[in-house]
Amino acid sequence: MDAADAGDGELDEIAGELYAVRPAEFTAARNARASASPPALAKRIKALRKPTVAAWAVNLLARGGQLADAVELSAALREAQDDLDATELSRLGGQRRQLVAALAKQAVGLAADAGVKLSAAAHEEVEKTINAAVMDAAAAAAVLTARLVTTLEAGDIDPATLAESVGGTLPGAVEPAPRDDLAERRARKAAEKTAREAERLANEAERELARVDARRAKAQERLDHVRERIDDLRRDLAALEADRATAEQKLDAIDAERRDAASRAHAAAAAADQAQRALD
Repeated sequence: MDAADAGDGELDEIAGELYAVRPAEFTAARNARASASPPALAKRIKALRKPTVAAWAVNLLARGGQLADAVELSAALREAQDDLDATELSRLGGQRRQLVAALAKQAVGLAADAGVKLSAAAHEEVEKTINAAVMDAAAAAAVLTARLVTTLEAGDIDPATLAESVGGTLPGAVEPAPRDDLAERRARKAAEKTAREAERLANEAERELARVDARRAKAQERLDHVRERIDDLRRDLAALEADRATAEQKLDAIDAERRDAASRAHAAAAAADQAQRALD
């Protein structure tokens, strides 16, 4: 680390402490710190500008770590924008507005705890600054320094504006993910979508199979009933066939008996005729 880097680090550390001081007390605290510092550093400390009340409130929030969720959401929001995911954008947009409003209210509360009441206009500036941090990676990097001098607004973020808005040095924003990473995320989302669709189709197939199984069970029950009925009818038919055979045998026997009786009757009639003729 060279002397310039070491000086930047020391300046940023001192600036971070000074920008936590109430705005009304900032100038005196800054001058006292400059008087106790080496000439080169003292000159840079003296150049630190007094923060606006709204910027100071945002600094309190950043120092407490409460902006971490907003920065995480900003990364997710930018990823959704890169991936052109409209559903995710809508969901995150609503989540962003709720989170920004809650954090702005928290910053106002921190200021009140420190004895400073923010006006409605300052409250609005706090909310705009937090929203800018959510919407823009460079703005997020500036806000997280907890060394804001002036507030920020989404859509009006450029290097010059950021440099003027931060006391001390300005860290660089996190670089966007490489295109390969973006392609990997898109491929993963496509795979997840395919998996969800496959699962949906599998569930639908399971439901269809259950419906077919239910219909098959009913058909099987009907078939079993018909088979049982056929078996009953076959047994009845076999009994009737046996009865028929017995009846036919009995009829044959009666026919034979009748033939014998008819023969005897014919013979008797012939003998009676012959006897009558003899009598005559």
